[in-house]
Amino acid sequence: MSSPRGSWAREPDTVVLSAGQAPTAVPEPFAIVAESAYIPVPLEFEPHSHPLHELVWVRGGTMTVRLDDQLMTVPDGHGLWIPAGVVHSGRMTARASLFDALFDPNRSRVNFADPVAVDITPVLAALLTHLERTDLSVDARVRAEAVVFDVLLPAERQLALRVPDAPRIGIIVQALTTDPTNDLSLAAWAECAGVSERTIARLFRAHTGLSFLQWRQSLRVHHALTLLGEGLPVHEISDLLGYSQPSAFIAAFKRVMGVTPGAYAGGDV
Repeated sequence: MSSPRGSWAREPDTVVLSAGQAPTAVPEPFAIVAESAYIPVPLEFEPHSHPLHELVWVRGGTMTVRLDDQLMTVPDGHGLWIPAGVVHSGRMTARASLFDALFDPNRSRVNFADPVAVDITPVLAALLTHLERTDLSVDARVRAEAVVFDVLLPAERQLALRVPDAPRIGIIVQALTTDPTNDLSLAAWAECAGVSERTIARLFRAHTGLSFLQWRQSLRVHHALTLLGEGLPVHEISDLLGYSQPSAFIAAFKRVMGVTPGAYAGGDV
């Protein structure tokens, strides 16, 4: 049985990669290795880590990255800094360009200790694309890297959702992260998990700072960012995510993101 379009379940044509062939070192005296590729199909990375810091971003699509206890959405125009050694997995939409910059922890002037969203400004994007070139002189590359360190800053808005790490509600978290459209009631989930509604509510609040309903709503908004990245119109996303009408989806999106989905996507609703 195929999954609904609103689901995050793996699409049939998804390409699944392990750690891949990412560089494991940066040649001296440099601190950054940059690379990019166009990805025509949905892409999924299995859990892995790097010995180097990683800055990853996409153009023309959206990436979702799962960390130990966080789900981070990386829409067009944003990047995600992942410190060396941090285990992560991810997926990205089809027909997107994937950009990756790896930083030597010993020579990088930027060493964020935790995963953090980064604004990929035109200047930063141009510099990192420039560093993909293989014909740069040593001086030219070092100068470009120095400017990268000056303009690489955390984004004002961090698109992260805390994922509960509690065995008693693991079945609920797994089901909803696989399919955010699942609209079972709290009572139905309590029966499935074999715990009380009160226990579910308490564990979600303790592990995420949100109520169960707030967390599920935020999860759906994260998935909406992926669907917006695929170019779907607001009314279709609303339907896929199970909202009764587009206005309800728009209101939920604005509560989480601070703007309407139309404004976020750069167009009119």
